[in-house]
Amino acid sequence: MIRRTQAERSDETTARLVGAARELFGGNGYAVTSIDAIAAAAGVTKGAAYHHFGGKVALFRAAFVGEQEEVAADLERAAAAEADPWAALRRGARTFLEHCLDPGFRQIVLLDGPSVLGWEAVREIEYAHTLRVLLAGMRVAAEDEQADDGDVPARAQLVFGALCEGGMLLARSKDPAADLPRLAAEADRFLEALRR
Repeated sequence: MIRRTQAERSDETTARLVGAARELFGGNGYAVTSIDAIAAAAGVTKGAAYHHFGGKVALFRAAFVGEQEEVAADLERAAAAEADPWAALRRGARTFLEHCLDPGFRQIVLLDGPSVLGWEAVREIEYAHTLRVLLAGMRVAAEDEQADDGDVPARAQLVFGALCEGGMLLARSKDPAADLPRLAAEADRFLEALRR
């Protein structure tokens, strides 16, 4: 029998708590999800949840980061599947908007994130994940066209803001799947307008 270290047990407990938090916050929203419910879903005690996260906001932040890590990984895979940097940007924009169709992502990232964590914390986390990927893609596209790199961070920020607003439109739509093609086409037009 192989004995696990304390660090391994701690990592497993943390992962179970974050998984349960993503499921419950994503399905029910922040306001109605309790630490008790998350602990029960993770199969740990409420005390263990507080030990690992200190409170509901810290647990929500971990769930938010998990959503951002997942979308950033999907954006990187989408970009890698395209040889042309502008095609990669268009595919990445659509991939982000497709994530906005996921009810859990919408609830955690778009609806609850700003009010629970505040805009500064949300942007800090997004900069480390989704905006980082977008900025890297836009830098590659600028190099491909030998454009001045100085404006790339500002353009990436504007594109990211537009995509987040598109995500909010999907989050509040009565039929997000039906609205996705129209918003993805608008994102394509917006990106095309940035080409020089």
